[in-house]
Amino acid sequence: MSGCGCEVELKDAKQKHVLYWLLGINAVMFCVEITVGLYANSTALIADSMDMLADAIVYGIALYAVSRSLKHKANAALISGYFQLTLGILVIFDIVRRLGEGEPHSWFMIGFGFVALIANVICLVLIRKQSNGEVHMRASWIFSANDVIANLGVIAAGVLVMLLDSRWPDIVIGSVIATLILRGAYLIITDAKKELSNAELTSENNSCSGSKTKSCS
Repeated sequence: MSGCGCEVELKDAKQKHVLYWLLGINAVMFCVEITVGLYANSTALIADSMDMLADAIVYGIALYAVSRSLKHKANAALISGYFQLTLGILVIFDIVRRLGEGEPHSWFMIGFGFVALIANVICLVLIRKQSNGEVHMRASWIFSANDVIANLGVIAAGVLVMLLDSRWPDIVIGSVIATLILRGAYLIITDAKKELSNAELTSENNSCSGSKTKSCS
């Protein structure tokens, strides 16, 4: 049954299934990490929780884009990138605000860093086959890959805080996570804008091919 659209429907259903899981995992982990981060007075944990929030928002937007046109998917990825950019800037402001505060609880950082790492490895496994897919799914892959790196950073920061008896490793790792968020935002926005340009060019070419006037030549 060629041309029935069954393959497209199957792919869209698979994308939705993956995105629902990613959205749920990141939403739950945001609630857990922001609570523990505030209690533990950890910049790195709070930064990582904001990264989880950014991802949850992005996956929600990506769910909207499934089954829609390439232009819709590129716009969804673009909005996702701007959300990520905004949250990255907010994390930087929070880091500056916390410079004068006391030392964080290192064991909370290490323990919940491991919990978040496990959650994000699961996300990475779920989405690994989509890393070279459509633009909104490529954006999701970038988020998940960045999250694993950020979680390893939180664990390392917790160990260093404990060994050095200093809050600076927490500040430094929080800054690195903020940088990862901003880098991810840049990559996604750049990719989405490229896809939008391609979609507009394709639309123009289709309009011209269907027109009998000479204005398209």
